[in-house]
Amino acid sequence: MLTHRYDDALCLAARLHRSQCRKVTAIPYLSHLLSVSALVIEYGGDEDQAIAGLLHDAVEDAGGHATGEAIRAQFGDRVADMVYACSDSDGGQKAPWKQRKDAYIAAIPGKGDALLVTCADKVHNVTTILEDLHTVGPEVFDRFTAGKAGTLWYYQSLSTALTAAFPGALSDRLTRQVASLTEAAR
Repeated sequence: MLTHRYDDALCLAARLHRSQCRKVTAIPYLSHLLSVSALVIEYGGDEDQAIAGLLHDAVEDAGGHATGEAIRAQFGDRVADMVYACSDSDGGQKAPWKQRKDAYIAAIPGKGDALLVTCADKVHNVTTILEDLHTVGPEVFDRFTAGKAGTLWYYQSLSTALTAAFPGALSDRLTRQVASLTEAAR
């Protein structure tokens, strides 16, 4: 069951991301956070993992280390550690895209409890990219730093790494979505 802690995390996520939208859309960013948290719950996650699903982008996109430590103070070490594990930067100066993505993929085996949140995040991202590809067309890849080739490489690499580190129904779903995206992008 979810407690008041989840309610508090939902309010925090809404405050932190209120003015953000999904890449090159008018869709409020909160929709992604709700979807990730819902997937975490649907695939057996506990309350801490569901909270991390709501807050998984807070360090990277809404305040950096200070936000991460505020999450730690309010929700505990386990939630904060998962949020940090889901981040590929601390909100400050970002390393080059490929370097960040290589490091993120290499770190997957050590993500522990954050693997469920990471996999849910990637499932939702791939699903929305695939839907946008069908709706918008190949220009959808112009939204991403690495374009079509880099985006496909990243999600194929994530799928492989997550299937190895976190085998099960959710990583299988990611594999199917990545295959569908790859096929549709041809």
